[in-house]
Order: sequence, then structure tokens, then C-alpha cells
Amino acid sequence: MDTINWSELSFGYLPTDYNVRCYFRNGKWGELEVSTSENITMHMAATCLHYGQEIFEGLKAFKGPDGKTRLFRLDENAKRLQSSAEAIMMEKFPVDMFEKAILKVVKLNERFVPPYESGASLYIRPFLIGTGARVGVQPADEYLFMVFVTPVGPYFKGGFTPTKVVIMREYDRAAPNGTGHIKTGGNYAASLKSGELAHKKGYSGVLYLDAKEKKYFDECGAANFFLIKGNTYATPASHSILPSITNKSIMHLAKDMGMNVEQRRIALEELSEFQEAGECGTAAVIAPIGVIDDADTGKSYVFSKDGKPGKTSEKLYKALRAIQYGEAPDRFNWTTILE
Repeated sequence: MDTINWSELSFGYLPTDYNVRCYFRNGKWGELEVSTSENITMHMAATCLHYGQEIFEGLKAFKGPDGKTRLFRLDENAKRLQSSAEAIMMEKFPVDMFEKAILKVVKLNERFVPPYESGASLYIRPFLIGTGARVGVQPADEYLFMVFVTPVGPYFKGGFTPTKVVIMREYDRAAPNGTGHIKTGGNYAASLKSGELAHKKGYSGVLYLDAKEKKYFDECGAANFFLIKGNTYATPASHSILPSITNKSIMHLAKDMGMNVEQRRIALEELSEFQEAGECGTAAVIAPIGVIDDADTGKSYVFSKDGKPGKTSEKLYKALRAIQYGEAPDRFNWTTILE
């Protein structure tokens, strides 16, 4: 622990002490188990390996100025994992057991929660995989729920500073009626090639258009996309977009601040009407976008000429972070304090 430079952490994996596991066998969930092993043993015909029965969540724990550890919107992650499980015919992990598992693993690894004002947090990764052996395409009869934690720094190296993203029409993130709204690994695998190509060209990620018409905005990299015009916060609506808990929270905050909130189909042709743009999610929280380049038309849309985030994006970012760290009263009951 003495060798960890908390303020220099990247968004990567760092081993911690324990993880928590639970198995579904013989038609029921077992007890929560604590393990020190970073490995999993499973059958070579497990459905997670062959048919993509794999879903996951991402949430964070924060150390506040009062020394307490807070978890953000634990209940929403539990419910979204159940929704994902139902969508691809996996056994749903009970909400109460999910919450117990998260609190247990954070408590066991509390020494890895980065100190307040370090700019880092404890990332929590729960996941559910099909472990039952199947050769035919069908749901598994056995599952493993597991959660591990790791301390992380900012998702983007520059922290809360505007990035550049690119529109590339030759790549789709998800099919219109596919798994885009599910937090499953296949969606992220589908974005790896386009994302790596964007990085090589100097962009932080790809801003995807809808797969059907190539006219409306979808997601931005692995995050939700948003735009701001005057007193309006607008974010795309589509069955292909993952229902982000962070975006849901930001929309709530925006309404609380008296802003108009629009969740609707947003066409590319509207882009020049907005003053601010950004992406949001658990990893990045809010990442302002300074420039959006259209790789096919060569057109650029500039949202930051001075390299600074927009005032409204910054206001929303600070308001959300203040709740997460316990710097401001949690009027919405979003945080769970670790006992």
C-alpha cells in the first residue's frame, strides 16, 4: 500500500485482497463466498465462452472529507443487472444479495479506497456468467456471479478536460433491435476495432450514429452522449443505447437546477445548434467534448475553443461529484455509506 501513488493511478487493473462469488446450481443460488484467488475455473463448453451469456456492471466507491466510504446508486446497478440477465435469458441475481455482495467486497478491500482529494476512486466490477456446459445454442443451467474491486484514476488521462471524438459511419456499435441496451461484453467487443482506429488518429473515441439510417446519434465510445443548448440538456433516445445510471443522475440534477431535459432522437444535422457536448458514464463520470470531426464529410464541430469545458457541463459535473464524495447533502438518497 505504501507504494501506491494514488494521484497517479490510471484507469487500469490493480490487484486487491479479496473478491466475492456466488454460484447458481441445482436451481438455486448458494451463499456468498469470499476468495483471494483472481482465477475462475469453468467447463470448456460454458455458455459464456461460446454464446455470449455474460453481463456486467460498473460502479464506484468514494472516500469523503469525513473519512467515510460512499457507494453511488448501488440499487440502480442491481436492477440493471437483473434487466440485462432477463434480456439474454440468464438467471437473475437477487437484488438483496447483490447489495450484500458489493458491501462485503468493499468492506474487505476498504484499504484500497483511494484517499479524498486524490482524484481516484475504487472501481467495483460485478459480473454474471453462464458456466453450464452447452453445445446447442441454449441458456445455461449454472451461473457464477462475481465481484472484484480495483482502485482507479481518471478514465481519460487529462481528467475533466475536453477531448476530440470522431464520427465513422462504416462502424456500428449495436443493431437497432439487438443488445445495445444490455450491458453485455459483446457490445464492447464490437467497438474495439473502431475505437483503436480512432485512438491511432488522435481521438478519444468514436461517436456512433444509428445503425439503420446513419442519421441519429447513438453512443459515444462506451458512454452515453449529451448536448447542451442554452438551458436545455439533450441526450439521444434509442433502444440501442445502454440506459446509463450516470446519465439518469445527470438528467435528474439538470431538472433540479431548472433545466429543460430532452431524451429524444437527435439528428446529426442538429449538431451545429448546440453549444456544449459531452459523454457520461461510471468510468468517466462526465467527459466534455471539445471537437467532433466527421471522418466522411471532413466537417468539424467545435465546442471548446479555449480548451476548457463548458460552464453547464462543469456545473453538472461538480454537482454530481459533490454528492458522490459526500461534499454536498445527498437529497436524492443516491449514496450508501459503508458501515
